[in-house]
Amino acid sequence: MARPQEIEIRGALTPGRDLSRLTWLRVGGPADYLFQPADLEDLQHFLAELDAEVPVFVMGVGSNLIVRDGGIRGVVIRLGRGFNGVEIEGTRVTAGAACPDSHVARKAADAGLDLTFLRTIPGSIGGAVRMNAGCYGSYVADVLVEAHAVTREGRAVTLSPEDLEFAYRHSALPEGWVLTGATFEAQEGDPEALVARMQAQLDQRDASQPVKDRSAGSTFRNPAGFSSTGRADDVHDLKAWKLIDEAGLRGFSIGGAQMSEKHSNFMINTGEATARDLEDLGEEVRKRVFKSRGIELHWEIMRVGDPAPGPDGGETT
Repeated sequence: MARPQEIEIRGALTPGRDLSRLTWLRVGGPADYLFQPADLEDLQHFLAELDAEVPVFVMGVGSNLIVRDGGIRGVVIRLGRGFNGVEIEGTRVTAGAACPDSHVARKAADAGLDLTFLRTIPGSIGGAVRMNAGCYGSYVADVLVEAHAVTREGRAVTLSPEDLEFAYRHSALPEGWVLTGATFEAQEGDPEALVARMQAQLDQRDASQPVKDRSAGSTFRNPAGFSSTGRADDVHDLKAWKLIDEAGLRGFSIGGAQMSEKHSNFMINTGEATARDLEDLGEEVRKRVFKSRGIELHWEIMRVGDPAPGPDGGETT
């Protein structure tokens, strides 16, 4: 088995790659290696040759991610142009894992197919499948036919919804597996009506969420166990934002990290935040909400990597 730099590839392998510019929150240290495969075969070959002891982390567009200040050990894999196509056949839409959710929604709508719920979800299809993304009462689990992945050993596999064991903001994708694409079954609809619905969703999002700030989407999962439906009769009692508001934490900040004044379940980098600031803020919010309501909030943002080293070379605490 080989170390990353010993494997012959056609894509790009970058040692010591700073990851902060690749995340929406603009924080985080370097990866030991960043691998961007040229295509499926390149990805399979790399994983088949890679020493099994080398950790692998799959990174999408960094929309739902805090990379800690010490960076990530091992190899970070980020898919690109070889994995961003969209194909439509009948009522089925097949998209590469690197394709933005919003692009898939638009392409489907143009073809008279309803995947409109994907339009306002930040990120790419791989992340959407991995986290069973959803909003307005619809989820990836409702429309997924099959997902395609490469195992840690380099085998290409096809996964059914049953294989993925979907739950709220969860799938059972094994550690180190790389999602490469997915096929969805969509309801038919009038293209103009679908485009109008997506615009209405965008308007609603822009009015209620801090889309112009550096954020990573919702910070915590809703204890209610479902996303906002967007309907007038939506119930908010166990929504994360309402619990945060009740604890008096709208606008609460630590260092350069703040719970947004516009939407209190959105954590933002006001300009100079470190990953440590953001994670400390989230943990303080969790503590105070539990103290005020006895309800434990669970992170929706993924947090990965090592803390920054302290002045003596040890990790900061």
